[in-house]
Amino acid sequence: MSAKQKMRHILDTIAEMFPDAHCELHHDNPFELTIAVLLSAQCTDETVNKVTAGLFQKYKTPEDYLSVPLEELEGDIRRIGLFRSKASNIQKLCRILIDKYEGEVPTSHEGLTELPGVGRKTANVVMSNAFGVPAIAVDTHVERVSKRLAVAKPDDSVLVVEQKLNKLVPKEEWTITHHRLIFFGRYHCKAQNPQCPVCPLLDICKEGKVRMKPAVKTKNRSKKTKIANEG
Repeated sequence: MSAKQKMRHILDTIAEMFPDAHCELHHDNPFELTIAVLLSAQCTDETVNKVTAGLFQKYKTPEDYLSVPLEELEGDIRRIGLFRSKASNIQKLCRILIDKYEGEVPTSHEGLTELPGVGRKTANVVMSNAFGVPAIAVDTHVERVSKRLAVAKPDDSVLVVEQKLNKLVPKEEWTITHHRLIFFGRYHCKAQNPQCPVCPLLDICKEGKVRMKPAVKTKNRSKKTKIANEG
């Protein structure tokens, strides 16, 4: 099958597996989503949600984050990895929002990526989930799944993975595909112990077939041993 046919097969399969895939970071507005995604770097969404449950009660606006000493904000997010640099970036980000955007999160990709701690992935998440602009944010799950399914090459950069996905996935499906690939990678095609034996995409997954070979060999050896013993 062609690359686009293969991608269509992947999209249809993960749609059946995770029809209700969505952003799992808790938020009520673009500002909270920006903070949550910033905090999620090298950290699980589950941990971020536990921290932001209290954080978003204490801090409602950019002004709120700047009204406390940096050390206090660090303490509020201490359970998050890299909490010191993230706290610093949050306060710098809030200062820019106040000085340049009247306290509002910019609605352009360029404006978002200019903010401290906000990279391309974060900007894509905010653009797609907060502002309804189609985008595929390539996080660790999306990157891993794309490479395992040979949609991208093993040595492709995150940007190249995004570009390849954008080319193969219909634009109107970019955002939901982002969520479904994350769910597929987070709950099925895990970094450790992926569910290869029950994976509906095993037929097109080279890595999955390689992972399954030891199991097949072990099974064959067991059969031979059984036959020899019976003999």
